[in-house]
Amino acid sequence: MSKEVTIDTSGIYYKELNEQINEIIKDNPDLERITLNNVLGQRFIGNGISKNNLTIVINGIPGGDLAMFMKGPRVEVYGNADHAPGNTLDEGKVIIHGSSGDATGHSMRGGSVYVQGSVGYRSGIHMKEYKGKTPVLVIGETAGDFLGEYMAGGIIINLNIQSEDTEFVKNSMLGTGIHGGVIYIRGKVNESQLGVAADIKEFKKEDLEKITYYIEDYCNEFNYSDEIKNKLLNSNYTKIAPISSRPFKKLYTPDIR
Repeated sequence: MSKEVTIDTSGIYYKELNEQINEIIKDNPDLERITLNNVLGQRFIGNGISKNNLTIVINGIPGGDLAMFMKGPRVEVYGNADHAPGNTLDEGKVIIHGSSGDATGHSMRGGSVYVQGSVGYRSGIHMKEYKGKTPVLVIGETAGDFLGEYMAGGIIINLNIQSEDTEFVKNSMLGTGIHGGVIYIRGKVNESQLGVAADIKEFKKEDLEKITYYIEDYCNEFNYSDEIKNKLLNSNYTKIAPISSRPFKKLYTPDIR
């Protein structure tokens, strides 16, 4: 029984690769680490895997829906990731040493996704809290438009490390349709950049306390210096939250009061 397995994924079709990964996990109950080399676009890596104390290391660029429905493992990507990493993630951690595509963190209901670089459009869409779990998406650099769209729960932290906290961010339609959860953006946001149902709230001491653990953990994962960590912890953040828990109520339910 092996505790560590390495697979050269060159030329392996995504279905065959995922079947191979599942067989290895099944045959090695004490498995602690799988290393995938030369990954180039294979989809669904980690899909549905339910196993604690397992690390999946990906050297290359995984395809869409990385770690979808995953419960427990840690996935670490040394490269960029395609669309929707962390789709409906239940438990576990996804660390991306690069950037990721559209819909990063799509429908997360637990666990965490840390992206060192930037993310595409509609990241954090439909994140939600499930059975006491709080999903967390932390983005190191920029995010595309519609960040946190239709968000129902969880936490998004957009650090904008490459910018000063006195600058206005460039993305728009922030929090469109949000009805739960919260978005924290390092820097300034104009009300014109908000989507329907989103509102700028006061960033309070308890908000800083809420995000401090995740910022520190993020910095530790990417080996950032104490100087950068302290800079992020002592920055100005804009808090975006829902106007109400049912912002579109009148569109679907007549007011009979």
